[in-house]
Amino acid sequence: MDETNKTVRIDDVDYNIDELSEEAKKLITTLQFVDQQLNQLQNEFAVSDTARIGYLNALQKELAKI
Repeated sequence: MDETNKTVRIDDVDYNIDELSEEAKKLITTLQFVDQQLNQLQNEFAVSDTARIGYLNALQKELAKI
């Protein structure tokens, strides 16, 4: 959603938020929330993946001592 002119683009079509039904506005808000959640999960995955790589590297160094 573009806050400056209150439009949202869906499937390459711009819609004026003020002209949408209340249900459509609620659905847009819900979609925005879900998108934020997905971004958060992607960030958490990236952090977890980085940590896993670090632990795996540390384990490989430990095993090399044997």
